[in-house]
Amino acid sequence: MNWEMLAAIGQLAAVCIGIPSLIYLAVQIREQTKERRHAAVNALTSQWGDLTRSFHDNADFCAIYLRGVQSFNDLDAVSKLRFSSFLNRFFKNFQAMYFSHRDGVLNASLWGEVERTMSDVIAYPGTQQWWETRRHWHTEEFGRVIDAIIARGDEPKAYSTYNLNGVALPKE
Repeated sequence: MNWEMLAAIGQLAAVCIGIPSLIYLAVQIREQTKERRHAAVNALTSQWGDLTRSFHDNADFCAIYLRGVQSFNDLDAVSKLRFSSFLNRFFKNFQAMYFSHRDGVLNASLWGEVERTMSDVIAYPGTQQWWETRRHWHTEEFGRVIDAIIARGDEPKAYSTYNLNGVALPKE
């Protein structure tokens, strides 16, 4: 056996050992990526749950919210602040979900659910009035997403069976 033959055998052995190692590494990276995506979606879901807890934990806030979606401009200063604080968190959560979808973390099915929820809330005139005053708090890219939803002119239906005209603001 000469040196060239030994070198060829050595290279063949390296390939036989190296390829399975690369395949194993690729599988591990793929699994880690999948785990990171699941963790990110779980974090967004948890934030969403914390946000919506405001509704079932506070009847006074529910009244403010239901009046605010009808007309942000008609709320008193304190109610505007509470409504605005909630919508800011709401939209920041939507913004995070949008960028997660754009970056491939949130799949199309979940993004569709988020977008339908956004569309329902944004269809209300009070939400659109609030957006006019707070659009600058969000990224330009996300602002264009919201503006496109508003431009569609969807009919506000999310709370159509709630008798919104009968909702009174909480007593001070």
